[in-house]
Formats: sequence, C-alpha cells, structure tokens
Amino acid sequence: MIYEIEGDRIYAGTGGMDYRPEQKTIVFVHGAGMDHTIWVLFNRFFARSDYNAIAVDLPGHGLSAGKPLSTIEQMADWLGVFLDKAGISKTALIGHSMGSLIAIEAASRLPEKVKHIILLGTACPMQVGEPLLSAARQNKHSAVDMIMLYGHAYCSQLGGNPVAGVNIVNSSKRLLERSLDGRLYAGLNACNQYANGLQAAENIHIPATLILGDQDRMTPPGAASSLIDALKHAQVEILTQCGHMMLSEQPEEVHRALVAALSSRSSTSTH
Repeated sequence: MIYEIEGDRIYAGTGGMDYRPEQKTIVFVHGAGMDHTIWVLFNRFFARSDYNAIAVDLPGHGLSAGKPLSTIEQMADWLGVFLDKAGISKTALIGHSMGSLIAIEAASRLPEKVKHIILLGTACPMQVGEPLLSAARQNKHSAVDMIMLYGHAYCSQLGGNPVAGVNIVNSSKRLLERSLDGRLYAGLNACNQYANGLQAAENIHIPATLILGDQDRMTPPGAASSLIDALKHAQVEILTQCGHMMLSEQPEEVHRALVAALSSRSSTSTH
C-alpha cells in the first residue's frame, strides 16, 4: 500500500491482502539498511492467518521516498504518524535490530496504540563498533563485509538455506550494498546514539517477547539482559545455531517463535 506522510511517498507491504478492520494488526519494522523485503515470508503468512500484517519501509528505504531519519526517537514519532495514516488504532510491533529499538521507543510513547512488542536481534544499549561505524560513514563495502561476518552464525556462512536456491549470506549482502549511500550509516549511528532505551523499557507495561540468536555477535544474548530486567512482562526465546540475521538464517524457527508469541498474547493484539 502507498501512503503520503509529510509529502513523501511511503510504501508498506501487506502480504497481498487488503486491510480488514475487524482483524488484529501487526506491524513489522526493519533494521538499519534493510527494507520490507526481509519480512516477506512472515508477512504473507500472517496476512493469511487472521491478521492485518504490514511491513513498512522507513523513509528513504526500500520503496519509500524521503530522507533517512537520524535518531530512534524521530523514527518512533514517525511510526506513530504512520499508524495514524494507516488507520491503525491498536497493534503489535515486531522489530528486528534497529527496528526493535524503534518498537521499544514507540511502545513507550504510544501506550494506547501498541499492545505487544516482539524484539528480534535486540540489545540495549545497542552499541556499534567504531570500525563498522567508520566504514559505513565512508560508504565502504567493508561495512557490509563486517556485518556479513559478525552478523551470521558460522554454519550460516557455509550455506544450507532450507529455502532452495537462496544463499543465506548473499541475500542480506545485496540488500545492504544498496544502502551504501548514507542509509546504512544513518541507521547504525542512530542505534549507537540511542540512550533512552532502558528508560523507555521501564515505562512499558505491555507484554514483550525477545527472540535472540545464540551465536549473534552483533547483539549477543547477554547484551539484552538489562533490557529484559527493565521490561515488566518479558519472555525470551533463544534460537540455536543462529546469528543476528535470523530472518534469513533460521526462517522456520523465527516463524514458529512469532506464531507462539502472538498466540500466547492474542488478547493484546487487537485491531
């Protein structure tokens, strides 16, 4: 679907289904340098499973126009405007990496709208190493190379995608290569500079589910401990042999974790 926000054309994938006001709604939020395509498998499934499933492209990403926003707070405010434009009064937010920080901040700011958050590959604070930041700032391909190396479990780098014909590493690599025009740096820097996460988490009184990879070297499970403590109602799922790029590394395990999380919190994800 196409929306207009502050004069910019904004795209959101709906899994090929029209919006149905009587259904529960979930909104997917992508990470730095990514776009709605990382959610395609999950978006299409939930769109056919009694949900309005909406995967939004943040400004300047994917099929959305505009300039990339520079802070998590700006992105959370923008997401609130998007929810209004889309006519979404209540939703569950599902965010990966940077998208998880946006979900945290948005849930803190919009308690009347956000009724459940699911955070994938998350940590708070979400620190980004200076070598990666520096390479991304200069739009060097080494930034993508570092993410590919540290963002995937070792077994993922050997291949073996259960989806025939799809290379686990190359799919993410090609997507990030297109963001070497300032977008990747803007997202990584926003994550690194975000200092309000734990305070925002303390203000959240809705169910939260964290889905973490046991071999994630970008947001290691231990780095989420402070966030887990700050959240009032957190459940944690650890995926084995899985790194940060879990949506492509372990799609079936992520799918099952999402289904379980939404099923257990079905009463909180209303229209």
